Amino acid sequence: MSSREVIKRAKYKISVKDPGTPGVLKMNENKLLFRPSDPTSATKLDVEFRHIKGHKHTKEGSNKPPWLNLPHDQGGSYIFEFESFSDLHICREFVGNALAKSGEAAKAASVAKVSPATKVASEGSAVTHLDEQLSTTEMELRMKLLRENSELQKLHKQFVIGGVLTESEFWATRKKLLDGDNYRKLKQRVGFKNSMILDTKPMTDGRTNKVTFSLTPEIKYQIFVLKPAVHQAFLNFVPSKMTEKDFWSKYFRAEYLHSTKNAVAAAAEAAEDEELAMFLKDDDILAREARQKIRRVDPTLDMEADQGDDYTHLPDHGIFRDGSKDISESQQEHYKRTLSQDLNRQGAVVLEGRAVDVDLEDPRIVAQALVRSRPETNENASQERLERISRMTEIEDLQAPHDHPFAPLCIKDPREYFDAQQANALRSLDDTRAGTEQMKCNLTNEEVYSSLRKSISEIKTRGLNDPIVKPEVALMVFNGLTQNISSNKYQLGKNPQESILDRLPNTTKEELLHHWMSIQELLQHFWSSYPITTTYLNTKVTRLKDAMSQIYRQLEDIKASMQSDFRHQVSLLVRPMHQALDAAFQHYDADLQKRSARTGETPNGYS
Repeated sequence: MSSREVIKRAKYKISVKDPGTPGVLKMNENKLLFRPSDPTSATKLDVEFRHIKGHKHTKEGSNKPPWLNLPHDQGGSYIFEFESFSDLHICREFVGNALAKSGEAAKAASVAKVSPATKVASEGSAVTHLDEQLSTTEMELRMKLLRENSELQKLHKQFVIGGVLTESEFWATRKKLLDGDNYRKLKQRVGFKNSMILDTKPMTDGRTNKVTFSLTPEIKYQIFVLKPAVHQAFLNFVPSKMTEKDFWSKYFRAEYLHSTKNAVAAAAEAAEDEELAMFLKDDDILAREARQKIRRVDPTLDMEADQGDDYTHLPDHGIFRDGSKDISESQQEHYKRTLSQDLNRQGAVVLEGRAVDVDLEDPRIVAQALVRSRPETNENASQERLERISRMTEIEDLQAPHDHPFAPLCIKDPREYFDAQQANALRSLDDTRAGTEQMKCNLTNEEVYSSLRKSISEIKTRGLNDPIVKPEVALMVFNGLTQNISSNKYQLGKNPQESILDRLPNTTKEELLHHWMSIQELLQHFWSSYPITTTYLNTKVTRLKDAMSQIYRQLEDIKASMQSDFRHQVSLLVRPMHQALDAAFQHYDADLQKRSARTGETPNGYS
């Protein structure tokens, strides 16, 4: 398979519920093609990427097949179901690269023709972080940054579409840039209202003695969360044993009996209707969870010692609810629910927050989503829940970001470096004067005067057959000074902010700046890949070295192509770039020799 195309088996689906048409999906840099396995089928696709507006995909472990959803400009979408998530990841990254390239071509208002030398990271480079799962929001943020930053877009095109770096590697060094937009957004989620859904009051019609409860999708969801037993009963009985309407009618009949605070009447009706009794009794699931919590209490604590100390039997003591005192009765206790139980459960659910994010219109889907969202109960899960509640109560918008400390690489902005080169020009000139011997002497005025008189006397006696200063050295010094003066005479006194870079032709200036940014990008990835401990890192470093070697040759070509008036200035600017690259090359060669000597590897890397 070519590095510029991907071919995978997949099913094309018109909608999520469509069983799909089996076939072969083929993608290159410009378009995607789908051909069905059945030659008689009329389902065929031939779509250019410029018509695709984005991509979505299912996350691994979400109980959904590996789907890739490609919305197009006609308002619909193309859905492909792959045989495995690894195939989905390869195609997802290929589509991301293709969409980025088509976006750049659209910005230039022309259809780009891809040269044969262009490489796209696909299956060959898919050994990288294929587990990276991007949401639609994250993908849109990346595309937004590329559109707004032309320099970032050039680097992305050069290294990601050029096959030097993968998408995940390129954006891994720009987490601050990506997180900067996220921190400006509110991170708080809409939770449950603090008003008690357990206290839902009915409306009574005095003429017909009809009681009406208001029921919305939001209330159904909250009931499922507050009462696990009701949630489980809904899954067991609807629609196999009763309709949804009958289910909620019995539930609210039980709620009405609770609101009357008549435990005897509730017990009588429960004896006649087994399904109604299910709603009137205590929640067995909550009771089981409570017993588990009690078992974790320190055994030296006597929880029964204060049961008679609540003073609820005394006047002016106890909990009042709807104008009457809430006193638990020993008789028919199974059909009596206290306010303290309701408050505790309501508070726990509010702190827990919303567990699912699905459409609330269909209660069956909501109930099934809640089952999937509930992890196995164990000590680790309880601890994670407590930590999550602690983080939520911090009000995340008001907290500092929870980032791990790191030591950033000291690579400065190229413009800061170039603006400081004017002061270093004369200093660099000394390094080019080969053959000069620099001497430092501390002489007094008398010694200097005596040496000068002695030199004059020797000249008068011997003549200038053996001059004090060698002519070739003097010529080199004069040429250096003349060149420096001529290069500065038009700049001095006019614009003190102008640097050597500003006096170069615009094309050369932009080219040098781009090369410097490219070197920065490559060096960040190069040095962060050491020590090389895996085959993946070895392959990555080799790709980076090849890219840096190419830039090294391009810098040499720039120097050779410059006119004589600018060649010296360009040489001063290119020299530190060459030095940075030479240091990387030397480290690469030394590390390669060290690893080869230690493990008997071949010179190309891992044996």
